[in-house]
Amino acid sequence: MRNTWTICRKELGAYFASPIAYLLLTMFALIFGFFFWNALGYFVIEGMQMQLRGETIPMNLNEEVIRPLLSNVSVVGLFFIPMITMRLFAEEKRSGTIELLITSPLHDLEIILGKWLSALILYACLLLFTALNFTFLFMYGNPDWKPLAVGYLGLLLQGGFLLALGTFISTLTKNQIIAGAATFGVCLMLWVLEWSSGYDSATWALVLAYFSVISHFDAFGRGVIESKDVVFYLTGIFLGLFFTARSMESLRWRS
Repeated sequence: MRNTWTICRKELGAYFASPIAYLLLTMFALIFGFFFWNALGYFVIEGMQMQLRGETIPMNLNEEVIRPLLSNVSVVGLFFIPMITMRLFAEEKRSGTIELLITSPLHDLEIILGKWLSALILYACLLLFTALNFTFLFMYGNPDWKPLAVGYLGLLLQGGFLLALGTFISTLTKNQIIAGAATFGVCLMLWVLEWSSGYDSATWALVLAYFSVISHFDAFGRGVIESKDVVFYLTGIFLGLFFTARSMESLRWRS
């Protein structure tokens, strides 16, 4: 674990030693801040209109503000995850340091886990910036914190899955742009697979929908932890890192 943490700190240092991390954090915070401002504005306007109509039905902050915003975070992550993972191995291959890395006494698993953990920590920092907005809801409202915590757990698991895939794709090329574009394409495809069940109930459509990352986030967004969704994301993380290990092994044999 010491070597894994050393690799992780090295990668985190590379993120924050360049404008990459600061740009991602700033853009993510601005985009989510705009979503939060609009969602809260609609909520307030709807509440005022209900009062004018004399309706006394209580409004639910979790259902009308928090849950849609968590879904928005999941969508925005599709654009930011490729920018996090595209440099992990592609930059090593471009600069020629990949030979030093794979011939070092470090195990492939230590290298892979270290790089993936650094990407996951940076993604968690992005999520932390969004959580700052929700503090205003707790200061001036009374939302339930448990569904919010479950929603963030789902975002972290979903992000870990997509980051593992991006890590694997980064080992396939030395061009960061290609790695980022390919990762975005795969992430987007895994997102839209659910659409197939919207117009067809055949077995093939249901199977495709099952492999959609968003279909497994719905329960987390409602504040419910279902074992099948946790298993799906953990299995995806394992497969992504497994394929990365096989790709690293092929690089080692060719070097």
